[in-house]
Amino acid sequence: MDAISWLPDEVLGNILSLLPTKEAASTCILSKKWRYVYRLVDHLEFDDSLSLYPASDEQVFPESFERFVDRTLALQSDSPIKKLSLNCHIGEGNERLQACVGRWISNVAGRGVLEAEIRINRRGLRSLPPQLFSCTTLVKLTIGRQIYIARPPSYVSLPSLKFLFLDTAPFPLRYLSGVLLPGCPVLEELSVHQKGYVVTPRTISSRIVKRLSVNYDCFHEVEDHISMSFDLPKLVCLDYSDFALAKYKLVNLESLVEAKLDLRPIKRLYLPRPDVTDLIVGIRHVEILHLSPVSAQMIDSYCRGGLPLFDNLLTLSFGSKNDQGWKLLPKLLKQSPKLQTLIVQDLDGYTSHVSMPRNKVESLHICGYRGTAQELNQLKSFLGEFEYLEFVQVDVAEATGITMQARTDLMTLVKVLSRMYWCEAVKPELGELLEQQTECWNTKDVQLNKLHLEHFNDVS
Repeated sequence: MDAISWLPDEVLGNILSLLPTKEAASTCILSKKWRYVYRLVDHLEFDDSLSLYPASDEQVFPESFERFVDRTLALQSDSPIKKLSLNCHIGEGNERLQACVGRWISNVAGRGVLEAEIRINRRGLRSLPPQLFSCTTLVKLTIGRQIYIARPPSYVSLPSLKFLFLDTAPFPLRYLSGVLLPGCPVLEELSVHQKGYVVTPRTISSRIVKRLSVNYDCFHEVEDHISMSFDLPKLVCLDYSDFALAKYKLVNLESLVEAKLDLRPIKRLYLPRPDVTDLIVGIRHVEILHLSPVSAQMIDSYCRGGLPLFDNLLTLSFGSKNDQGWKLLPKLLKQSPKLQTLIVQDLDGYTSHVSMPRNKVESLHICGYRGTAQELNQLKSFLGEFEYLEFVQVDVAEATGITMQARTDLMTLVKVLSRMYWCEAVKPELGELLEQQTECWNTKDVQLNKLHLEHFNDVS
């Protein structure tokens, strides 16, 4: 230990910051020097999961956990701190434990904390200390795990906050866009994930947020709030997972570049039928679009006004599990004149009855290939729909024991495609070439294109 003690105190403090807080705190018994060094630890992690009594009816943190946190903060006094991670259980209505948590958060907020992750379980906390919402140094804030903030502060000033993550932490209706977000003048990334019986914000408005992730899984809440609005003129990236709703009152996403949609069906006859037209129109200028398999079916069924023109779309990631969803792909190709790259998440459900319109897709990426005879036929048929292809990538599904025969079949397809040339002026159907395994004729009078297929080996 003497060899380590010769290191500068700042270096020792950085080393202790890499250890779990409980282990780092145990060094205080070594000597007075180490008690001082512990004050330099700038990462604190408190988790009561190892302190809970399994047989207890009410899961709340015990007095031993309370004493440990109090002692740790007292040893550090007012030393600066970079990160706080607090994960604990508080029973509903337990005002004493609520006061403990409020005291701990206030202590850290007053010490220049940069990142705070606060996860309180079982709806045990009804308010957060105002010091947290007026911390001038805070850059990243996570609030979560079944907190219902019934009494949030009416004033928010977080001038340095860039990243905000709300994980099943509902606030009163309109508080998010009306009070919290306006108090974060440099916020760049917002994540709102809500699950269970909670109130979800149905309007998200910000003039500065650039990245937004919304993941709602609150069916009973949808029964009362059947609309959604996005007013984010500077947003660049959107990741939206929710039930498909009847109304999208406002979709202001004029700067959007990339969108990922996961729209799920609502199986209740008494609710209004979904209509996702305004949502799809609102994202029509994206350059990159990801659609989950269930989204494809919902958009094809409930984009009642028809698909808009995707005038900037360059890359499309598409998935479907049935004929209904696959019917959307030809419509998207028709409405995407600049599309260059198509990523197919899985060929499952594709049939040759779905015909693709003329398109200029140059790069095709097939994911989740499992090597069945049906998939090989699907792949042959699917490739025949794209006459401008220059690059094809086939990824074998992870943990798939692809057979030697399947590998041979795929490599045979590789060899056929890698030898094929066709002329710009007269192009035989690619599907016929695949079936006949013949080469197109070659002339010197026309420019020829070559089609390459790259096969990625099984990664399992």
